[in-house]
Amino acid sequence: MKFAYRFSNLLGTVYRCGNLNFTCDGNSVISPVGNRVTVFDLKNNKSNTLPLATRYNIKCVGLSPDGRLAIIVDEGGDALLVSLVCRSVLHRFHFKGAVHSVSFSPDGRKFVVTKGNIAQMYHAPGRKREFNAFVLDKTYFGPYDETTCIDWTDDSRCFAVGSRDMSTWVFGAERWDNLIYYALGGHKDAIVACFFEASSLDLYTLSQDGALCVWQCDTLPEGLRLKAPTGWKADLLQREEEEEEEEGAERETTVRGKATPAAEEQQGKVKYSRLAKYFFNKEGDFNNLTAAAYHKKVHLLVTGFASGIFHLHELPEFNLIHSLSISDQRVASVAINSSGDWIAFGCSGLGQLLVWEWQSESYVLKQQGHFNSMVSLAYSPDGQHIVTGGDDGKVKVWNTLSGFCFVTFTEHSSGVTGVTFTTTGYVIVTSSMDGTVRAFDLHRYRNFRTFTSPRPTQFSCVAVDSSGEIVSAGAQDSFEVFIWSMQTGRLLDVLSGHEGPISGLCFNPMKSVLASASWDRTVRLWDMADSWRTTETLALTSDALAVTFRPDGAELAVATLNAQITFWDPENAVQTGSIEGRHDLKTGRKELDKITAKHSAKGKAFTTLCYSADGQSILAGGMSKFVCIYHVREQILRKKFEISCNLSLDAMEEFLNRRKMTEFGNLALIDQDAAEEGGVVIPLPGVKKGRCWAATTTEGLLIYSLDAQMLFDPFELDTSVTPVRIRAALRQRDFTRAILLAFRLNERKLLQETLEAVPWDEIEVISSSLPDLYVEKVLEFLASSFEVSRHLEFYLIWTQKLLMVHGQKLKSRVGTLLPVVQFLQKNIQRHLDDVSKLCDWNRYNLQYALAVSKQRGLKRPSEPPGSGEEADASEDDDDSLHLLGGGPGHADGPLA
Repeated sequence: MKFAYRFSNLLGTVYRCGNLNFTCDGNSVISPVGNRVTVFDLKNNKSNTLPLATRYNIKCVGLSPDGRLAIIVDEGGDALLVSLVCRSVLHRFHFKGAVHSVSFSPDGRKFVVTKGNIAQMYHAPGRKREFNAFVLDKTYFGPYDETTCIDWTDDSRCFAVGSRDMSTWVFGAERWDNLIYYALGGHKDAIVACFFEASSLDLYTLSQDGALCVWQCDTLPEGLRLKAPTGWKADLLQREEEEEEEEGAERETTVRGKATPAAEEQQGKVKYSRLAKYFFNKEGDFNNLTAAAYHKKVHLLVTGFASGIFHLHELPEFNLIHSLSISDQRVASVAINSSGDWIAFGCSGLGQLLVWEWQSESYVLKQQGHFNSMVSLAYSPDGQHIVTGGDDGKVKVWNTLSGFCFVTFTEHSSGVTGVTFTTTGYVIVTSSMDGTVRAFDLHRYRNFRTFTSPRPTQFSCVAVDSSGEIVSAGAQDSFEVFIWSMQTGRLLDVLSGHEGPISGLCFNPMKSVLASASWDRTVRLWDMADSWRTTETLALTSDALAVTFRPDGAELAVATLNAQITFWDPENAVQTGSIEGRHDLKTGRKELDKITAKHSAKGKAFTTLCYSADGQSILAGGMSKFVCIYHVREQILRKKFEISCNLSLDAMEEFLNRRKMTEFGNLALIDQDAAEEGGVVIPLPGVKKGRCWAATTTEGLLIYSLDAQMLFDPFELDTSVTPVRIRAALRQRDFTRAILLAFRLNERKLLQETLEAVPWDEIEVISSSLPDLYVEKVLEFLASSFEVSRHLEFYLIWTQKLLMVHGQKLKSRVGTLLPVVQFLQKNIQRHLDDVSKLCDWNRYNLQYALAVSKQRGLKRPSEPPGSGEEADASEDDDDSLHLLGGGPGHADGPLA
């Protein structure tokens, strides 16, 4: 259980590529993020990433009409059938080619995928008991170029497919006699989207050059006739009918889909005629249409363009409702929820996801990740927030519970190289290549301090002491360490002595000692209380890349360029151990590399280190897809995590693809255009905080937390510990024995039943009788219960009594208890924030209601009944009641 970390959530990236989808209730957006899928709950203000990953970036997502199943297809044609209820993969399938789009039929019985110039219809999984979840029904041919889009009729009888050859094809999902296929032209560019009108075969087609064609069908959906079977099917059908007639059963031949030749002559083939053609670019400017969505009930058409502009039109009159710009980048995907109120936009160039409420013209959701790679991160002391810095110069603060970014600071004009929190958790200090170190206040969301050097320099790292009064930053070009005062912003001193760029800084948590690591193969310890002089210089065998202190300050860890992690005693300047990590830093071969992955790994090293809260383990990450946890004392690898398996990123495979090898060498080295994309490396700085740790990667901010799904993890279990004996002890009111037995069996539901059976006035007595070994386990259970339980006061009483009774004894084991205490503090602080906001809002509402009632009471004696002033006062009273029900404290309030 101690290292049973599982992928928990993906922050920092909200949209990468692919199509957006709303859930069937219209309250959540399903967004593909690289090779993962994130669900944004707009009602509850939460985001959650599904615990699955594809081999390549996701190309399209198809959602079933009931919202229970999703088909996720990546760029390589591999598909995952995912249950959105249990959040697990049910089936894997390969379409043997790149798939452009996938769409379920409205009745949920079939789905269509488009790949190449064909469309394939499959039986929807789960409808029949079949060995293979994906059973091919029909393959439709017609387009001469790649297919681009799909849309179904409401009755699932037909579907339309758009193509790059400027044509749209209407196919019958069944063997209709009067509609096998129908091709529509009229466009001069590739088809972007096609939509059927509600309960009709009328069609709208949109092309890339901004043209909209309205097509009218001369046949209603009910007018489609099933084709009479021929050959052996007809003989079999006739034989069955003869048998039924012999038995006396009367059946109509029209039920079988047969029609008389006269009726077939009267009802001809389905025909389409173009009613109108509209153009979006009326001014003549060249602006490609890139995405579109249509809501059939409210007749709302939403179109997105390459310039970041989107239009809202009412069809079929083509009346313009809105024309707004959300960015200067291409709108890659558009989706409308079931009620037609919210519109989701995805911009792949900026990694931006927007949800727009078009009637009130307000944002429901507006999230954007870092434009370039994330470089550094830091947890807040209570674990509720994470701050990240990127190469785009932005500093973003994320809520670990909701997964949303709630503030972005853009004061830096160049890449951010380091971020850190002060011990209070309300101040963020960042360093940047623009030559400034800035301090940001999380109360007022402003930059209240800017630290600079006498001459321009580039800062590569930053650190703040435990008191929050001293700020230090290391220079990359002048090889100096600068010290400032947080209170005054003045430069206190410049520490010289290093002969190479400063790569890392760290303050001792217990003493005023600063450790600075440099490329000159040394780590220097500076005494902040004694005129900032050098106390020790630790000589290394290679360039230092990262340095960190153990939480108790009694040990120092240094990562060097030769892939080693060395441990030092800072008091005596003696090396206590080392770990060789080269074999654990397995890297892949980039497309443009001329050497193999084995030789390339010789130049790799760990670039970031972080101790666990108890100091027994250390977390290390570098230019690799692996993050390692080592045991410090035993110097062995405890666990290795593979951060990503996305083969769309460069340097993920150890060997190059043979298909890209020619007689002249690697194809990427020959083709000069391939060098423009560049190799994508995966920097992995990580921070570990007790029960969870995070890593900044090319794909975003990955959070790993302890797996809570392990149901049976006993402790000192023997044959006498059974649920029957635990409940018998509860009936005998022997609560201490029942708690001890329950924690030895360690089943969560039984633990909850046992603790909640204790009367609140006996909690203090029971707490004092618990052994010290079980106090930690009870605190850990209480910390996890705060996340889900509604018995807030009851568990707070348990927590208070345990800490008051065993506080002195727990101080001796502060190292091992630190993760539990931090987990407890995080959950209690979250409840404090939520309850305090609710109380403040209620207090303001009551004050407003009292003010209105006093105003009404003052007016009433001087005015006769039924006067205009009294009527106005009653209207004000109604407004106050409406405000109490629907203000920001209401469930729907934060969405606006």
